[in-house]
Amino acid sequence: AIIWLFLLLWSFLGVAIAADVFMNGIEEITSQEVQKEVMVMGKKQKFTVTVWNATVANLTLMALGSSAPEILLSIIEIFSSNFYSGELGPSTIVGSAAFNLFAISTVCIMALPRGETRYIKDLSVFSITSVFSVFAYIWLAVILLMVSPNIVELWEGLLTLAFFPILVVLAFMADTGAFSAKPATTAATLIGLSHDGKPITLEG
Repeated sequence: AIIWLFLLLWSFLGVAIAADVFMNGIEEITSQEVQKEVMVMGKKQKFTVTVWNATVANLTLMALGSSAPEILLSIIEIFSSNFYSGELGPSTIVGSAAFNLFAISTVCIMALPRGETRYIKDLSVFSITSVFSVFAYIWLAVILLMVSPNIVELWEGLLTLAFFPILVVLAFMADTGAFSAKPATTAATLIGLSHDGKPITLEG
């Protein structure tokens, strides 16, 4: 038992080191910046903006890096058991998502200094990711308990994977203001770009 415990802890250490290296590489990619020239009040000014959109980076590379261990566990189990959903696959995904939803949200709230508050100014991206999160739980229950109990069929996996780019596109559109209602009569003057490349305007 002691030997198995040592091997288990050794494996955990190896996964932690590999995940840390992977996350460092992702952070290096997503933190790349470029300079852009923008005409402001008739003068050219240079602004530093990030190459990656923050919302897209969080939903793709950052999510992949933080969820890589359970994704690999699920892939190994599903292929080794002839697409039978065992104890590691769906349970690992649901458990990780539940931890992210409850535990991490709780830590973020508790980390605020006493007397300070934070507000979500734009609920569009938050709403889209929230709806997709709830839908993911419902969809997983439907395909594993109703459509094909305890079996993951190929079309189910492909369709589930197809939902992901839809989420990314909708979240990106919401982040860039595609779903935000703006008065048509309001004139705005571009005065610069924010750190993530969004326009900073002066309302007229």
